[in-house]
Amino acid sequence: NMQIQGGSYTLTKQLNIGSMLIYQCPDGYYPSPALTRLCQANGTWRPAPKKFKPQMCKRVECPDPNVLEYGSVNPPQEKYFVDNETTYECYSGYTLRGSSRRVCLPHGKWSGFTPICSRDSDNTCPDPGVPAGASREGNIFGIDDTVKYQCGSSLFLVGSNERVCQENGQWTGQEPACYCKHTFDTPLEVSEAFGAAIKGSLTTLEPTDDTQEGRIIRILKNGTLNIYIGVDISESIEEEHFRNARDAVLQLITKISSFSVRPESFKEHRHVLIIFTDGAYNMGGSPAPTVARIKNMVYMNQTTDQELKRKASREDYLATDKHYFRLKNIKNLQETFDDIIDESDVKGLCGLHKEYDTGGNIRKKYPWMAHITFKVNILGLRNKCFGSLVTPKFILTAAHCFKFGDLPEDVAVDIDDGQGNVKKVKTFMLHPNYNVKAKVNQGVPEFYDYDVALVQLEDDVLISSNARPICIPCTQETSGALQLIGESTCKQQEQLLLKDQLEALSFLTKTDKIKEKNVRAKLGDNRDECIRHALQAPGVTTKNPKDVVTDSFLCTGGLEPQIDHIACTGDSGGAVFKNYQQRTVQIGLVSWGTKNLCGGGGVVDSDKTSRDFHINLFRVIPFLKSILGNDTQNDYAPLQFLNN
Repeated sequence: NMQIQGGSYTLTKQLNIGSMLIYQCPDGYYPSPALTRLCQANGTWRPAPKKFKPQMCKRVECPDPNVLEYGSVNPPQEKYFVDNETTYECYSGYTLRGSSRRVCLPHGKWSGFTPICSRDSDNTCPDPGVPAGASREGNIFGIDDTVKYQCGSSLFLVGSNERVCQENGQWTGQEPACYCKHTFDTPLEVSEAFGAAIKGSLTTLEPTDDTQEGRIIRILKNGTLNIYIGVDISESIEEEHFRNARDAVLQLITKISSFSVRPESFKEHRHVLIIFTDGAYNMGGSPAPTVARIKNMVYMNQTTDQELKRKASREDYLATDKHYFRLKNIKNLQETFDDIIDESDVKGLCGLHKEYDTGGNIRKKYPWMAHITFKVNILGLRNKCFGSLVTPKFILTAAHCFKFGDLPEDVAVDIDDGQGNVKKVKTFMLHPNYNVKAKVNQGVPEFYDYDVALVQLEDDVLISSNARPICIPCTQETSGALQLIGESTCKQQEQLLLKDQLEALSFLTKTDKIKEKNVRAKLGDNRDECIRHALQAPGVTTKNPKDVVTDSFLCTGGLEPQIDHIACTGDSGGAVFKNYQQRTVQIGLVSWGTKNLCGGGGVVDSDKTSRDFHINLFRVIPFLKSILGNDTQNDYAPLQFLNN
């Protein structure tokens, strides 16, 4: 009996040998116990129908969320189906990160982010959590400590089954997820993740001469980017399904052609094209062993217990970003390809950088870094500040770097884009609310709220691997870098980037070389203890630390839970940043500190009471948007800021 209760089925080759029976169910349901059956040469189906397990459409389940450590999940249920809602609370002393409310979605996943209950500790890395349906081995999160994941029975793991805590406070690999056999990815999820990978390749695998013309990707002899697409035409894939796949691939190729690809150099290279077939071959030895290895690496649709155990060989493939996606049907594939390469989706690739030092060229690691210099003052000294390239036309820095009477011709920006290091300044704009003397009568001799400024260059910086903009909050470009799906909000970005009560951040310093400083921003319950040290700054007489440090600041420094680095003279205006999924996002900028422990720059440790305060860019978005997002002028291309 081939019937299915509550659904229907199709046959790829009628009742002939090799025909595949494919079950279909309404949205929110899946075929059980089998998704498909294959007609074998002996006239039987594989897998064979089971007499006591009739084929039916069952409600889609989501993996069990009751794996939350140090917290509770409500309501507690044995199974969770589509549209079931869960809420998450942490035990006393623990703080919730991730989503406090999640809904089981029709494609077998939970909405939102993995909830994690954690508390302050001296761990280097934050608690990585336990995804729904999984178990974790390892509860110590110091440098080089390892956590391992397993999925429950009938589930398989996508992502990294082992992650290692790095010195920078980040975990290696990709956050794991547990998939049921009926779990699939939506086209939007695939296009966001896979499209981001394509964009990263198109901008990091550059010709050696760094030739770029807007959106044109030139494939020249000195810099070739070939895209290979493999289509499986073997086994039980009938002509109609192959045509659908071919049409989807043609749609993708048509999109790629909008990059003005030049195919002449293709003839100068030798290429191997592999087509998966049913076994026939026209030259050389049998390709079957090689094809089997390729399929084992690429295909993830495990259908047997033996294949469910075969995870280790794929771990390298899944070690970093997500490379494997399951789509519900061929229509989803066409929609996905249409979204992956989109005219609006290839703009504003901020935050790209090399993860390593490329032959001593530190600029490729920090391509957004800029130095701002000012004319010699009456004492014969020349002021210097850091800045960050946020668009080809603008440098972001601190307002206090400028003095009354400074003119654009008194300011120069040093950024090496291959067209000369020193850039002329057209104008600069300080935040209109910045007033260092605003609270002198309240016992605050120097008040640094709104300590932010933008420097407009006369000419655009030439974007290359040496000079690229950093991502800033609340822009469409940053949502793409963070792989946020759908219409994202500024709040979502902040929750993702500042999700820990002790958030690992970095900023730069310079002596003879550029070096990176590491700090922890004290957020939530840790903030009040951190900012109270502002009362010890020279000349401060007020008793209320919030008179000195408003909500516009991030606070770092001190010895607990680890020793932070301290800002030095010359670090002012520099980006306070974090790397997220190999993209750099600026979260703040260096403003002021309670102690001057280092006059000449360099990597210096904080002491017990020294604190630094950095402008939180999430709090000055209106100012940034008014200039960088201004679409009423024709001097520069505006950034696309989020509506909310």
